[in-house]
Amino acid sequence: MRLGLTLGYWGRGPDPRHLELAREAEALGYDSVWTAESWGSDAFTALTWIAAHTSRIGLGTGIAQMAARTPTATAMHALTLDHLSGGRMMLGLGLSGPQVVEGWYGRPFPKSPLTATREYVDVVRQVLRREGPVTLDGRFHTHPYRGPDGTGLGRPLKPITHPLRADLPLFLAAEGPKNIAQTARIADGWLPLYWSPERTDVYRAALADAPEGFRVAPMVRAAVCDDVTEGLLPVKAMLGFYIGGMGHATRNFHADLMARMGYEEAARRIQRLFLEGRREEAVRAVPDAFADEISLVGPRERLAERLELWRAGPVTDLLVTAPDPHTLRVLAELNS
Repeated sequence: MRLGLTLGYWGRGPDPRHLELAREAEALGYDSVWTAESWGSDAFTALTWIAAHTSRIGLGTGIAQMAARTPTATAMHALTLDHLSGGRMMLGLGLSGPQVVEGWYGRPFPKSPLTATREYVDVVRQVLRREGPVTLDGRFHTHPYRGPDGTGLGRPLKPITHPLRADLPLFLAAEGPKNIAQTARIADGWLPLYWSPERTDVYRAALADAPEGFRVAPMVRAAVCDDVTEGLLPVKAMLGFYIGGMGHATRNFHADLMARMGYEEAARRIQRLFLEGRREEAVRAVPDAFADEISLVGPRERLAERLELWRAGPVTDLLVTAPDPHTLRVLAELNS
């Protein structure tokens, strides 16, 4: 099982620890480092900065949001950074949700997310393969554009720059069963947001047709600490925000996933408390058991025991959010 470091997106400003953690991860033999975006910092600029200060570690967007860019623009970012880094780029994409797509990007959330994702990936693949001009007569993406408000002068184009790798790895973030199953068909890997090594049956049917070499790369918060309850607090804070606030009361993909994992009553309570403005109560309402299932928190001996559970399943890459170099070092030693 490969180890990766995931840095997420910035808060109020750039985190001065990120570059240090990325360099430490590379020195420890981690396979990859990943950046993200939401409605603040973007994924590609931060990743380029890290690329310039490292030499070996793989570089992934985990995730870049599809609504932020046309698929050709995303492919341009990927092929550019792949060249500049000497072939270290991995493209992780996600659709996000209606609140972010419509509220931040000012675009309609697709009524058929599966189709929108499939078309987006199709265009990105065409750019990277450079076998001919990009063409697609899609429901959400058309190349060249032939809409009623266009000029009709567009013509099919292929990238001027020759991509370094036609098979640049492409990962998708997906939560629903149909989205996961499609990801196994059209992508090289899957980026689960929550993964419980104790409940792999939740994903078994969706991954049934995954090809050999398909990568399963969940993100997991990790911390070496003596007090497990205290160590779980950042995990619970993250879950409270995502399950309670990253979605509408009637359409929250994160809450729906938690419900499918056996915590429906708790998920709906967290949502209700968060939407009522009782955010601290929402965080406290996150069950310790759920936070513990999807994280690696505690003394070294406990992490060693729990890491065996992650290795026993279909996970190929463990993407770690860790607060300090010590935790990264302990995980590298335990995984060696």
